[in-house]
Amino acid sequence: MSIKITATSTCDLSPELVERYQITIVPLYVSFGGKTCRDGVEAGPEDIFRHVEGGGELPSTAAVNIADYQALFEELSPRHDAVLHITIGSEFSCCYQNALVAAADYSNVYVVDSQNLTTGQGLLVLEAAEAAQRGESIQDILAMLDSLIPKVDTTFVVDKLDYLAKGGRCSSVVALGANLLKLKPCINLVDGRMSVGKKYRGAFDKVLPDYVRDQLDGKDVRTNRVVIVHTRCDPAIPAAVEQVVREYGFQEVIHTVAGSTISCHCGPNTLGILFLRK
Repeated sequence: MSIKITATSTCDLSPELVERYQITIVPLYVSFGGKTCRDGVEAGPEDIFRHVEGGGELPSTAAVNIADYQALFEELSPRHDAVLHITIGSEFSCCYQNALVAAADYSNVYVVDSQNLTTGQGLLVLEAAEAAQRGESIQDILAMLDSLIPKVDTTFVVDKLDYLAKGGRCSSVVALGANLLKLKPCINLVDGRMSVGKKYRGAFDKVLPDYVRDQLDGKDVRTNRVVIVHTRCDPAIPAAVEQVVREYGFQEVIHTVAGSTISCHCGPNTLGILFLRK
């Protein structure tokens, strides 16, 4: 059976992984400086950071629209036995709802709400792609994803809350206080929603080893794969995080950089480790 795996650009998988698994990426939209760009195609995270650092307003983001999905499914549906599209969580975007509308015209197109974002979504995409390569049926892959979605562990630490404040996700007073006190909040994703967890205090690079151990100690973790995802960090920072992660026996450690959609909301110097629980 030929199963085509597709995903929204918010999965933040590297070009190498996309090529290895022949995944079709569907871009969201980012608008800034009077223009609207496709995430990862016409605009990357550095474009966002330069715009904001130059005094521009925080860019806005928009979902993949129904017309885009119709064009995608019209192209892929006749060429494959099944087309599986995995979207960013429906709590964060209407990509899932738009994809469902477009998929209604095709009996072999399946849409899955990852209930996640960035490489939390990406981990599910990789699991689906590997299952498709093994020749598993679309029904088995859908059942597997249904069982894995609650087991994705997504957290990240934000150096500064400036972008979250600009986007209205926290008050400017809270952001100022956190920055003055050098607080680095851990953002947790639970049941498709984000919440603030432990607040670390100190320099960004110094708090990350404690963050990693807090996330991994005592958890029943699947050690086949872990992803270190970040936005414009000094290269030494994710490298140092990998040294701590390696202590837990992961077979594969993937490094990737978050795309422009995710970067719009968290800003530079954000880092997370994402993995699956058993």
